[in-house]
Amino acid sequence: MRWLDHREPVPAPLRGAIVALGNFDGFHKGHQAVAGEAIRWAREEERPVIVATFDPHPVQFFRPGTPPFRLTSLEQRHELYLAFGATAMLVFHFDAELAGTSAEDFIEQILVERFGAHGVLTGEDFTFGKGAKGNAALLKEHGAKHGLEARTVSAVSDGDAVVSSSRIRDLLKAGEPQAAAQLLTRPFAIRGIVEHGDKRGREIGYPTANLALEDYLRPKYGIYAVTGRILSSGEELKGAANIGIRPQFEPAKELLEPYFFDFSGDLYGQEIEVALHHFIRPEAKFDGLDALIAQMDRDCAEARRLLAD
Repeated sequence: MRWLDHREPVPAPLRGAIVALGNFDGFHKGHQAVAGEAIRWAREEERPVIVATFDPHPVQFFRPGTPPFRLTSLEQRHELYLAFGATAMLVFHFDAELAGTSAEDFIEQILVERFGAHGVLTGEDFTFGKGAKGNAALLKEHGAKHGLEARTVSAVSDGDAVVSSSRIRDLLKAGEPQAAAQLLTRPFAIRGIVEHGDKRGREIGYPTANLALEDYLRPKYGIYAVTGRILSSGEELKGAANIGIRPQFEPAKELLEPYFFDFSGDLYGQEIEVALHHFIRPEAKFDGLDALIAQMDRDCAEARRLLAD
């Protein structure tokens, strides 16, 4: 009941909800402002509140060759939305049928008839419907004709610029995870299943937990001070991680490879989440394994210092 599919009717207890409508990928300060206003409104009227998202992102549907840019997985969004106070997450499965739905039909057939929504909150620049012809003004005007109240929330600024997913992606690609975390209200984190690698790290005294990057945004390649969380147990770990193609070894393979300090357990097959806290240095190729190991010693010492601070 707390993970909803837009193709299915909303369960009876969730009809009459206030819906925060948007993509909400990063669930950053701006997204939180929309969701927070939806929660406040819902509490005033003693209604459930649903936070929506789209999967795949409409950009991926219309331009399938677009490089990966996701800031969160659906599972991460679900946890973030519920922890923030939502009653449920609603996933719009963006396909040809949804892309071809007119803005008016989206309001009438989906929001009103299928969901039974009482109200909807969006950002001021939200667009929807075939050809992105729907906007906040249409949502308010056409929704009112069908008993749906629509409200908007202004963009949130941090410093001299608006908080946006694009801005956060640019910061991460520039190797500025702390600045990105300021806008996200938490560190950028990659979640995945630990897979077997070629055991190179184990051979040089730095066994790593290898994760595929999949649909996540590629931050700047390099070494980071990180924390890890084992989802099955909740255990928290500290470490250093390489993100990139491992130029020291052949063949090149894109991976996230965290090495966790003072940990000797078996993580293969387990789901973990790795949060990026500090960028230490770019990826590099060294003159032999001894030089690589000496640099890794320095990297881990620096990561320990940064995470202690």
